[in-house]
Amino acid sequence: MEHFDEKNTGIEESRESRSRRSALLFGGAALAGLALGSKAFGQSSAVTDNDILNFALNLEFLEAQFYTLATTGMTLDQAGISTKSGAGTAGGMVTVKSNAKVAFSTPSLQQFASEVALDEQNHVKFLQSALGSNAVAMPDIDLMNSFNALATAAGLGTTFDPFANETNFLLGAFIFEDVGVTAYQGAAGLITSKTYLDKAVGIHNVEAYHAAGIRTRIFQAGAGAQTASQAIAATRAKLDGTNTDDVGVSVNGNASTLVDCDSNGMTFARDTTQVLSIVYGGGAAGKGGAFYPAAMNGTIK
Repeated sequence: MEHFDEKNTGIEESRESRSRRSALLFGGAALAGLALGSKAFGQSSAVTDNDILNFALNLEFLEAQFYTLATTGMTLDQAGISTKSGAGTAGGMVTVKSNAKVAFSTPSLQQFASEVALDEQNHVKFLQSALGSNAVAMPDIDLMNSFNALATAAGLGTTFDPFANETNFLLGAFIFEDVGVTAYQGAAGLITSKTYLDKAVGIHNVEAYHAAGIRTRIFQAGAGAQTASQAIAATRAKLDGTNTDDVGVSVNGNASTLVDCDSNGMTFARDTTQVLSIVYGGGAAGKGGAFYPAAMNGTIK
């Protein structure tokens, strides 16, 4: 069984080939997502655009914290980016190992990661500006215990440090980016404001660029990274209840699987229930777990 080794490369090569939809396991966040139905978790009234944007803000906080820590070793607050609510309520805590900055050895990957970090920081700042006084504060975020628990669920070992090396960083990022793309896809038809819809589509497209860059680099990293991505994709599909709406990076004969799409060549879509099940690691709505140990802030949680 392949496993994550925090001291070495992060992945042990697998000798057995796996299909593009094999072993359904772990999920992750940020996710930068918006997806939801007209009602969320049995609420008595339909959610508003502000509710949707705050759901997205919760997820953008997660992504921005991950990439900022990976590239600078600093949290958002330390980097000068507010995690307070629009009303001034302080943001939550971030659980992460000390010295989380990734020791990049590939300059082009480090440059790419820094660009993604800036994009995610800008997403946070844009959503905070759009929401104004209605913006929620950042909830508690766990970037350590969450990865360990979900790696175990994925059958990839009992520990996983996404900051240990470049390959682990790519797999940590893979968890977030694909979910973000599917989440924005699920929300597109549900935002009532054309102005907000235009901006949401813009963020969706950037997340898709990020996901493509991450998936391509996992493909280039070789069989071990590809196999791990398949287990991650499979777990996301298991957690969201479909068992089919996710595709890892793989090579099958002369063909490769780089794009996470359905049989029509279209992006998968997830609603809020599915997204929360992934980022909570299967935890109950409103209760939280995994990346959000005390749940998200806002109406949709």
